[in-house]
Amino acid sequence: MSNELPRTFKLVTVWLLLGVLVFLGIQWWMYRARQTQFQVSGGVVELRRGSDGHYRWPGRINGREVDFLVDTGATGTAISASLARELNLESIGTVQSNTAGGLVTGQVVTADVSLRGGVEAQRLRVVALPGLSDRPLLGMDVLGRLKWQQGDGVLRFELNPAR
Repeated sequence: MSNELPRTFKLVTVWLLLGVLVFLGIQWWMYRARQTQFQVSGGVVELRRGSDGHYRWPGRINGREVDFLVDTGATGTAISASLARELNLESIGTVQSNTAGGLVTGQVVTADVSLRGGVEAQRLRVVALPGLSDRPLLGMDVLGRLKWQQGDGVLRFELNPAR
């Protein structure tokens, strides 16, 4: 009797190892793609459009890490009502908002927003909307304070423009 492993076992092992290597390669590629979508260099933030066509800006709301979806068509910043509850943000009023899904009633809350690269908005009035995804929308109430331009799938923000 031979001490050699059966041929089928060898083939299965080789295919499993190849599968693991492919999986790890895809995970690494996805990690690198996420890293290159956001860059800060010399007072300039560059956001590259994701494969889904959206720009994302990592940041924090009241200290909690979030990935903002940049929405240059939104007047204000918006978060989901569930995120507002999780962060214990107290309502200071209600507002009706026109969304892609129609007219909805939301709560106005205040929150401290900070974006990677050094952009901060303290006590920002934010709308908490029911049914909004857990990815907050970063609107023109913050973006309008910055000098920015868009081209070739890149949003470029100048953080300290010369005056």
